Amino acid sequence: MARLIYSAITSLDGYVADKDGKFDWAVPDEEVHAFVNDLERRAGTYLYGRRMYEVMTFWETALTLAEQPPVIQDYAEIWQAADKIVYSRTLEKVLSARTRIEREFDPAAIRKMKGLAARDITVGGPDLAAQAIKAGLVDEFHMFVTPIVVGGGNQALPDDVRVKLELVDERRFQSGVVHLHYRVLA
Repeated sequence: MARLIYSAITSLDGYVADKDGKFDWAVPDEEVHAFVNDLERRAGTYLYGRRMYEVMTFWETALTLAEQPPVIQDYAEIWQAADKIVYSRTLEKVLSARTRIEREFDPAAIRKMKGLAARDITVGGPDLAAQAIKAGLVDEFHMFVTPIVVGGGNQALPDDVRVKLELVDERRFQSGVVHLHYRVLA
């Protein structure tokens, strides 16, 4: 059975974007990006909300931009090779290959997908991830804590939910970013 993994780059105070919607402080350096690439290689499907999908569509054309570093080229290839499902009531068309739109997040459909998938599934974007967390679908968390406090914005994790976790691994990067890998306990 495939695992459903939520991965996010957050501020120390738990936000993926600040109160102005900016996340330029979260751009990974080469060392962190290479680590993320290795994690993402295992994923066969990405689940996105509309806003996260719109940010991620950069990777559809990243290889056409001149002189991209190898770590960027690698991630673009990983992203393009995966299937993508965008959950949106307003998005009219997709901007990337291997992508489809679903109008509603259906926990039963995700459970079925996990049971049938040969490769892991990731959920991207805190709003969609909150739905998956609250439905008990997320198996693992990969949190990249960035050494900055932004004081508010878009939370990485939802309120009003309790999930018991086991720390599986942690890693500190030269930039001060810390990766925390947790497994959900039954």
